[in-house]
Amino acid sequence: MEKTEKNTLRFGLIGKNISYSFSRGYFGKKFKDLNLDHCSYENFDLESIQEFDNLIKDTDNLKGLNVTIPYKEEIIPYLDELEKSAKKIGAVNAIKIKGRQLIGYNTDAHGFQKSLEPHLKEHHKKALILGTGGASKAIAFVLDNLGISYRFVSRSGKNNGFTYEELNEEILTEHLLIINCSPLGTYPNINEKPDIPYTSITKKHLLFDLIYNPEKTTFLKFGEQQGATICNGLRMLELQAEKAWEIWNG
Repeated sequence: MEKTEKNTLRFGLIGKNISYSFSRGYFGKKFKDLNLDHCSYENFDLESIQEFDNLIKDTDNLKGLNVTIPYKEEIIPYLDELEKSAKKIGAVNAIKIKGRQLIGYNTDAHGFQKSLEPHLKEHHKKALILGTGGASKAIAFVLDNLGISYRFVSRSGKNNGFTYEELNEEILTEHLLIINCSPLGTYPNINEKPDIPYTSITKKHLLFDLIYNPEKTTFLKFGEQQGATICNGLRMLELQAEKAWEIWNG
C-alpha cells in the first residue's frame, strides 16, 4: 500500500482485479484540476471481501470508498448503516467514512437514470436487463422509478427472468430497451457479447451497455448495425463518481 502524508485525505476503490479502474484516473484528474494536493485516490484490490476489515483498520485518513465488482452486495454486512435507496436496491457502490461509521450509498442508480433519460422515447416501455449482479439491482430500481417494466435475462433465468436460450424475435420486439449489466465485452475480452438474437433488433431499440472500455462494445456494434440507438456506460460512471464526491464531502 502506497504511503501518503499524514494530512492527506484518502479515497479509493475496492474491487477485484481492478487495475483497469475508471475511478482512479477520474479522481486523479479531478484532484489535479482543482489543485486538491491534500487528496489521493487509490485502488484497493481485495482477493476476498474478508480483507475489508483490515483495510479499514490499517488505512489512515480514509474518507470515502467506491465499490465495484464483485463486492457491491458482499460489502453490506461490513457497513454500519445504509442510505435508504441503497437499502432498497440491495447493493452499495459508495461508502462514506464518518469517524468510525461506515455508511453505504448507491450512486449507480443516479448515474444510470441521468445518462439514460436523454435517450428514452415514448415506445421504450419494456426492458430486458442482461445479468443479475449488483449493478443490475440499481438498474431495476431506476426502471421502477421511471415506470418501465422489465425482465432479467441470465443463464439460469433467476428472478423470474428469461434464459438467453428463451429469447426470440417476439420477446425482443416487445422489449425495446436492452441494458447489458454483464461484464461480457469488457477489455481485453472485447469480442465477447451477450448471446441475444441481434437480427431481431430494430431502429426502435435502445441498447445501453454499462461497460465503458471499449467505448463501443461488440454488443453495441451489433445493435448499431441493426439501426438501434446505442449508449455506453461512460457518462453513467462520470455522474456516479460526482455523486460519490458530493456524498463524501456533504
